[in-house]
Amino acid sequence: MALQVRVAPSKVVLRNLLLCVILFHTVYYAVLSTGCMVLQVDELDVWAPFDFKTNPSWLNTSYKVILVSTEVNYFVCGLLFVLIVEGWAWDYAISVTILHVAITSTVMLEFPLTPHWWAALAFTKGASI
Repeated sequence: MALQVRVAPSKVVLRNLLLCVILFHTVYYAVLSTGCMVLQVDELDVWAPFDFKTNPSWLNTSYKVILVSTEVNYFVCGLLFVLIVEGWAWDYAISVTILHVAITSTVMLEFPLTPHWWAALAFTKGASI
């Protein structure tokens, strides 16, 4: 009785990863815009998914929208990734998170070192896996 491991071709893996990244950011913006409407935020910041510089305060409505959007996005995408990869999606979720950190660093022109950003990311990662 031998252990058989089936490895997906690299094209399938890359296609799935691209679909997951696109889905991740599409869902993020959908949840973000919904959060802005619900919490009556006047302006939708297009860089909000990458913003780690917003003051972490419950009095700051923009921060609440970004935080809730992040939490909801990871939960929903954790479920939707399963539909794309048709199985365990934790490796895709981790890969998308690493790509998101890289994109965030590129967009904001610095590496995110704020503890509240990493705490929110760690919490959402645990919830989506």
